Amino acid sequence: MDKLNVNKLGRHIQKLRRDREISLSQLAQGAGIAKSNLSRIEQGNGNPTVDTIWRLAIQLKVPFSTLILPLSGSIEESEIEVRLIDHGTDNPPIDVYWMTCAPHSKREAEAHSPGTTETVTVISGQLEVGVLDEIKLLSAGETHTFNADQPHFYQTGENWATVLMTIIYAKEQGQK
Repeated sequence: MDKLNVNKLGRHIQKLRRDREISLSQLAQGAGIAKSNLSRIEQGNGNPTVDTIWRLAIQLKVPFSTLILPLSGSIEESEIEVRLIDHGTDNPPIDVYWMTCAPHSKREAEAHSPGTTETVTVISGQLEVGVLDEIKLLSAGETHTFNADQPHFYQTGENWATVLMTIIYAKEQGQK
């Protein structure tokens, strides 16, 4: 992530944290990261992983897209690139992402917020995806939906995989 996006992300996380009256220590502890690391992220000096951003979103009780919405471009790690396509604001919140995965990559994702489901459609290549007891090998044009509120993973084979991912969060109670 470039410096401009790291600064935007840090300021945005800090604002969301303060709006919710959560201390730096509380958010760091809940997200399972060191307080000093969270402080660096908020100051625009860190380089958080996708998993760290997910954990922060869960603790702040917001969709992942809410944290990355102010960023321009995509979020890249060594083996994956994720780009937000759309961020629904209805109830339930729905996010749509375009993801590319390098050959021979494996990404283990932590559980998302309770009640979250994920639908993955392979655009090109092949991808193994799902929760540990229900892993599917998908080829171009195939789709798999699973409960993403438990650990799950993505794994490519010999070639790049391009994926359309839709995440549907749990419906917020008391809202239409």
